[in-house]
Amino acid sequence: MQEARPLTAAGHRIAAAAEELFYDNGITAVGVDLIAERSGVTKRTLYNQFGSKDQLVATYLAQRDLRWRSLVRATGDACEDPVEAVTAPFEALRTWSATNARGCAFTNALAEIPDPAHPAHRIIADQKSWLRNLFEDLATAAGCADPGTLATRLLVLHEGALAMQPLPLDTLAEATELARILVRSGASR
Repeated sequence: MQEARPLTAAGHRIAAAAEELFYDNGITAVGVDLIAERSGVTKRTLYNQFGSKDQLVATYLAQRDLRWRSLVRATGDACEDPVEAVTAPFEALRTWSATNARGCAFTNALAEIPDPAHPAHRIIADQKSWLRNLFEDLATAAGCADPGTLATRLLVLHEGALAMQPLPLDTLAEATELARILVRSGASR
């Protein structure tokens, strides 16, 4: 990811407004005029801080990714049992979902930004790769057989539960239980 310069106070307001608008309405449906208006700045200030809407989208996703990773790590660190820690991302998702009812911002963004050259595309891919690699690292630490395969299965299960989130179905509880079954069956204790 490209190194961004520190945000000014106006930059923080712009990023916060953009996050709310992009997540609630979609990236392509939201223009810079609305973001500038909502954040109380001029379009010139927005462009001076971010350079383009594409960079603002990348910033929105990068900031969200940092918060998600922090929550997942904290949830995993709270687990005393390494086998239980493997499913920490599912528990983190339960917490995260309480305030993020439109599903995965990264998957939603990917549907709108299929171009691999877009600066946000790399952030999306890195976020999903990070989660898969985390599952593998946790599975390895828990002594699970074939942690790579288990990690891929857990990622697919996690992403499926996340994709179902906007629907009136509680798939997260079932997905979490299935994840625990997969982990326990692969753990050598």
